[in-house]
Amino acid sequence: MADFGVIYGNGANGWVDAVLESFINEAVSLEMNVSRLYALFQDYFPEDGELWQTLSIEEENHALLLRLARKHFVSAGIFPREILPESVDSLKEMNRELERLIEAFELEPPERVEAFRLAVTIEESAGEIHLQRAMAAAQGSEAIRILQTLNNDDRDHADRLRRYMEERGIGGAP
Repeated sequence: MADFGVIYGNGANGWVDAVLESFINEAVSLEMNVSRLYALFQDYFPEDGELWQTLSIEEENHALLLRLARKHFVSAGIFPREILPESVDSLKEMNRELERLIEAFELEPPERVEAFRLAVTIEESAGEIHLQRAMAAAQGSEAIRILQTLNNDDRDHADRLRRYMEERGIGGAP
């Protein structure tokens, strides 16, 4: 599999665009899978339903941001590579794991504390952390600034989850 850092050059061409689009598509799938998982947690843990619903919607918004960036920035050669990990393999692996977890949790829900710990781990994973860091960066390209404006305050999920857990005494926050 091609390494994003190696194939992404200055300027766009068909091959680079196709490889970049495969990265973006996998990143969109990751955001949607995380959203699905959080929606499942919303159903299983009504006492935390508002948090899970908010996070699920925010993950869908992340997917939308990636789609907008794909549509407007790839052909212009200005897609901000810093919002994606270096290798598509980590995204694919994470998506497979999330799909497996969703399927398993549909049959047997996790314990509440397990759901929170899993969510923190996911939010700190390679696929999620790149987008989070780019959205929090003080400096960035014009494309990053546009995405930050669209993203608004929709970030820092891992920290928000930890604070929520601490405030409510949900297991030791990871």
